[in-house]
Amino acid sequence: MNSEIASQLKWNDDGLIPAIVQDAESGRVLMLAWMNADALDRTLNSGEAVFWSRSRQQLWHKGETSGHIQKVKEVQLDCDGDGLLLKVEQMGGIACHTGRESCFFRTAENGEWAENASQIKSPKEIYGDV
Repeated sequence: MNSEIASQLKWNDDGLIPAIVQDAESGRVLMLAWMNADALDRTLNSGEAVFWSRSRQQLWHKGETSGHIQKVKEVQLDCDGDGLLLKVEQMGGIACHTGRESCFFRTAENGEWAENASQIKSPKEIYGDV
């Protein structure tokens, strides 16, 4: 990774930085994921979003299994250097593993979480019997 870019980043104690992913055209927030230095380097070099999976403890090329790749148009750093914003073209229109456009599909209403978006495809259609 370019040393100028790396020097501006404030990684957490696990060597990660949060990355908000936004649709470059509509501005809709699609998801939040985590990146380590390798994931960010691969993202910057490939032009496709790569993240660090905290649950699997491995790199995760977004869309590798589902086909819903994120073509990165721009990467921005927040003022404190501890958060990234990726503006992407979301291939297939689905960013969430639940089959929705966005991972942010629940809204707090009257003390409960209400779904505010329908599935475009079921996870079974996307991933099969996994």
